[in-house]
Amino acid sequence: MAGMGGTPVIILKDTRRETGTEAILNNIMAARAVANAVRSSMGPKGMDKLLVDPIGDVTITNDGVTILKEMDVQHPAAKMLIEAAKTQDKEVGDGTTTVAVLAGELLKRAEMLLDQKVHPTMIVKGYRIAADKAVEIAKSIASDAQESDRPLLERVAKTAMTGKLAESPDSRMASYAVDLVLNAMENYGERRVFDMDRVNVEKKVGESTAESEIIEGVVIDKEIVHQNMPRKVTDARVALLSCPIESKDTETKTEVQITSSDQFQKFMEHEKKRIKEAADKVIASGANVVFCQKGIDDLAQHYLARAGVLALRRVIKKDLDRLARATGASIVTSLDELKPSDLGEAALVEERRVGSGIMTFVTGTKNQTATLLLRGGTQQVLDGLERSLDDALHAVADVVEDGKVVAGGGAPEIEIALRLREYAATLKGREQLAVTKFAEAMEIVPKALAENAGFDAIDKVAELKSRHSSNKNIGLDGYTGEAVDMYELGVVEPLRVKVQAILSATDAACLILRIDDVLASTKEPPARPSGPGGMPPGMGGMPGMGMGGMPPGMF
Repeated sequence: MAGMGGTPVIILKDTRRETGTEAILNNIMAARAVANAVRSSMGPKGMDKLLVDPIGDVTITNDGVTILKEMDVQHPAAKMLIEAAKTQDKEVGDGTTTVAVLAGELLKRAEMLLDQKVHPTMIVKGYRIAADKAVEIAKSIASDAQESDRPLLERVAKTAMTGKLAESPDSRMASYAVDLVLNAMENYGERRVFDMDRVNVEKKVGESTAESEIIEGVVIDKEIVHQNMPRKVTDARVALLSCPIESKDTETKTEVQITSSDQFQKFMEHEKKRIKEAADKVIASGANVVFCQKGIDDLAQHYLARAGVLALRRVIKKDLDRLARATGASIVTSLDELKPSDLGEAALVEERRVGSGIMTFVTGTKNQTATLLLRGGTQQVLDGLERSLDDALHAVADVVEDGKVVAGGGAPEIEIALRLREYAATLKGREQLAVTKFAEAMEIVPKALAENAGFDAIDKVAELKSRHSSNKNIGLDGYTGEAVDMYELGVVEPLRVKVQAILSATDAACLILRIDDVLASTKEPPARPSGPGGMPPGMGGMPGMGMGGMPPGMF
């Protein structure tokens, strides 16, 4: 740009700018690319994705949020879609794929309206109106659920795990999920609230998933520190320490000069004395089981073993908190403060061999608690099992907290789409177009379910619409392709998941549609040092190309 006297005036230095419709369309394209990447993983017949990170670790999953987290996305609009899915996972724990796919479809329909010269502001306004109405419709078709209705809670858990490793016929994961949730519910006033910190899950490679079991107590993936210590202690008095059982280091840097063998002998005797004093403090408290977050000196192990004390070291803080909750013990930060009143209680503490490793079991605790011991043939199977269990736990917790469920299989989306079309006819102005497009976008869920199961999406959606006039709970059976009552089939989902998915997807789509100016710096970042082995930081990547051969501006 030229200033006075023809002198150039630089307004934006080292910046690439996109404005108007071009910026909106590019943002829509990037977000839709992310949505399409996870669309094929939706439903009971959804396909898995094999993800390889820069250091070569492999993840095999069809869990939406895991796929999106592992994707190295660069485009800012695409990142917004991923943040919406992460919000869904954080708030309700399930429905992340639905959020991404629905947001992508809303943007696709918005692009059609932009081609018809409808202003983005009007589209956003219409989408907001439609989202509020959709939530209202979803709540109106929901059914009540009771915490005491265990069969219903198990069906909710099975639905959440559908399409994952944990849904095998011989799997009891749904029942385990319900047990863990009911065990972790707390009363806050008149409300029942799920405390995820009270859910104890331990993984061990070996056997099959059918060998997973619920343990009434706490399981610690550690072994006893000394071979002469007892492997089994009944009527355990448990001490929990967050301090080491060893000689104390000086608080300031010191230097000890030893000039003779006698001085060295005295110094060593003094060290032994201090370690023995530390061990004696533990023994004097009356504890016969010790879980220590820090280290235990070899000499201290000897004294504890001689006194018949079972001890474990390097126990992580999370396990220490679980033990405190279960046994009623207090976590002690200094051995000088250890008193008999700080000890917890357990009927039995013993070491057991699990697969190729050893674990410590604390059972018969003062306060009721349970731990799920997951087994699987490989680490990838265990990781997938844990992800599906996490979905089931949150789904069951949502139902217990809210007391509301809806049918699955795309039934709510079809009902919302049908009613939104009727509602759109009552609106005046261009918002009517946006509400209609929102209704069309809602049909993407049953369409994706049908496509991923190998059925004709158009035929199946048309059949669902025709059947909904008589039964609003008719959905698509992903295995047979038939339109059936989802409650009779046992496919039910928490209302909260559907409501949050609609709100998160709408927020993400509206946020992207409101951007009409993109300013991106083209200045090269300072050179970074090479990675391990002399390879550049982007190891394994081809220059100038992103994921799947797409331009680097996309991923």
